[in-house]
Amino acid sequence: MFNSLITVYLRTIMQFDKIIPINSLKPYIKYFVVSEAGVENTFNVLPSTGMVIGFQYRGKLSHIHDGTEIKLSTAGITGISDRLKIFKNAAGTGTILVYFTEMGLAQFTSCPANELFNQSISLDNIFNQDGVREVEERLALAKNSLQRIAVVEKFLLTRLRNIRDDRLIVEAVKLIYQSNGAIKISALAAQLFISQSPFEKRFRKLVGASPKKFASIVRFNAVLNQLDGNKSLTDICYENKFFDQAHFIKDFKLFTGSTPQNFQRSR
Repeated sequence: MFNSLITVYLRTIMQFDKIIPINSLKPYIKYFVVSEAGVENTFNVLPSTGMVIGFQYRGKLSHIHDGTEIKLSTAGITGISDRLKIFKNAAGTGTILVYFTEMGLAQFTSCPANELFNQSISLDNIFNQDGVREVEERLALAKNSLQRIAVVEKFLLTRLRNIRDDRLIVEAVKLIYQSNGAIKISALAAQLFISQSPFEKRFRKLVGASPKKFASIVRFNAVLNQLDGNKSLTDICYENKFFDQAHFIKDFKLFTGSTPQNFQRSR
């Protein structure tokens, strides 16, 4: 299931193509997406476990917060978020999206990932402004999606740091996924033979959220996947180790803006 800057409402998007990166970028980038909207559209973005860079090569994208429309930079980055976000695109908007792996961004910038938590900011805050402008100019001249992806790949390759992965955090992410986000962080730190405080600091810096918050987003997405099956909401609640249904509904509403029942009906 696509998440983050992928909406669950795609009915009016004319083009939505997923493209796998070249081999040298695969360890750090899950995929690129070319998104082109034929008409003006407001869409909901659900929490996910990776950060996303977006380059708009035409049109306009805005973030709607408390009823106020805030125009976004044509080149921006969105960090991990623990709540529903609402975006609006103008008619004819075209965007290249870069979906990073859980620790992929660290290979391209020394910026602590946790500073981007719940943020959508200009890419100038992360990379050299001249380099970002050059990418935007080249994207404007590109004639098709493959040329645009090549421009973005070149931009990323020139910033690739080739630093060594933090194997402990890699293992932590793996264990969180294996538990569908239901693992206790104290137990996770003990399993990795590290004190909880330094573990959480390392995790936040590389992944972009605390291990507890990251695990809650993993668990949320596990719930989303189960909503498409035949299980009852009660079964889903307890299988994913929520304390009770009230806790389940509260968390779900934070992530989606809707109760599980209403969300399921809308799907």
